[in-house]
Amino acid sequence: MPELPEVETVVRSIAPITGQRILAAEFRNLRILRGGDPDAMSARLQGRRILAVQRYGKFIVATLEDGGYLMIHLGMTGRLLLGGAPYKHTHAIFTLERATLLFDDPRQFGCIEFSEQFPRRVARLGPEPLEISFDDFAAALRARNTRIKSLLLNQTFLRGVGNIYADEALFRAGIHPQALARRIRRDRARKLYDSIIAVLTEAIAAGGSSISDYVDAEGRKGFFQISHRVYQRTGEPCTTCRTPIRRVLVTQRSSHFCPRCQKR
Repeated sequence: MPELPEVETVVRSIAPITGQRILAAEFRNLRILRGGDPDAMSARLQGRRILAVQRYGKFIVATLEDGGYLMIHLGMTGRLLLGGAPYKHTHAIFTLERATLLFDDPRQFGCIEFSEQFPRRVARLGPEPLEISFDDFAAALRARNTRIKSLLLNQTFLRGVGNIYADEALFRAGIHPQALARRIRRDRARKLYDSIIAVLTEAIAAGGSSISDYVDAEGRKGFFQISHRVYQRTGEPCTTCRTPIRRVLVTQRSSHFCPRCQKR
């Protein structure tokens, strides 16, 4: 599933649609729609100008003229592409004044929603990991009696962090994925805070991680996967100590870590 860096890269790559008016919106698959039939949603979108496109965690939200918000979640295999030809997995086509935006999703886990008010699903998310202060982050850790990997994946704790970047940040901070959040000392919490920011920033600069289907709106793959130190490297030597990377399940999610470098 695209995480914060991938979604941020997509948002930046569709920046040219800002200021353009939606001339038509065609929806070809009811499964991806939330809260409305395709004809009604098309009618509500037609003629509205896109004032801004922003990322909120893993969600993309377009603010529209005269009120209203268009929310898009890419799911596991969703893509937003500027231009190109629709094909069998193209489920939405937005015809704009100077561009065409396609929403493709082979596995159909993504979603599109229009609402007159700011989307409640987005409003319930936790703080932005690139904006939260360290003091607030440390206080939130102390208040949670749960495994740190599980907590980092909780979108009400921090929005946008997923499996890839949780694993990579925990490795850089030297913290075991099964460590209890409330027992992490302040100095180690600082390392984790700094590691989260560093990993996300570096991944955004590299255009995200292209593990399977992910590309930006121009069809370009990301490059951060070549910098992964633990994610999906089970059995390979740690880049620091050469100990084989291990994998464990934390709340049914695979967690990759170095048993020597990462301590509880």
